[in-house]
Amino acid sequence: MKVVPSNIPDVMTLTPRVFGDERGFFYESYNARVFEQCTGVSGDFVQDNHSRSEKNVLRGLHYQIKQPQGKLVRVIAGEVFDVAVDIRRSSPTFGQWAGALLSAENQRQLWVPKGFAHGFLVVSEYAEFLYKTTDFYAPEHERCIAWDDPAIGIEWPLNGEALLSAKDREGTSLKEAEIFL
Repeated sequence: MKVVPSNIPDVMTLTPRVFGDERGFFYESYNARVFEQCTGVSGDFVQDNHSRSEKNVLRGLHYQIKQPQGKLVRVIAGEVFDVAVDIRRSSPTFGQWAGALLSAENQRQLWVPKGFAHGFLVVSEYAEFLYKTTDFYAPEHERCIAWDDPAIGIEWPLNGEALLSAKDREGTSLKEAEIFL
């Protein structure tokens, strides 16, 4: 597995070793021992999630203020622009974002640690998105930061209007958000 830290060192892009021939391909999408050796992170995952979204669907920026979740994310159909925003006030990269194109074709994954808000934009006709989490979903602790907060300045590769849920339309600014210390 190849691991490349982003501009925020805690956020990493992982590219698995893929074995392929004219019949297709095989790769380990997750191996706890390899994940820990390559990232230095213990992958104690408790939940797997699978979503499907159409082009221009933008989900995020989500996080849980209690029961924070680390997320290992990947795409199995289509392509997304995936983003992690550091919302740890004591961090030297507070308020900064890291982004990566994840697709079924490039088979990359993104590690989004606890203490980060997470979101993604579907850039293909549709995308199926899988992610492992280090804690259970707790809707009472879920928060949302505005995807277009100018203080963060994410450069979304949006082609058209973003398709947002009601929750995502109501996201708060980073300045007003509950964040981690």
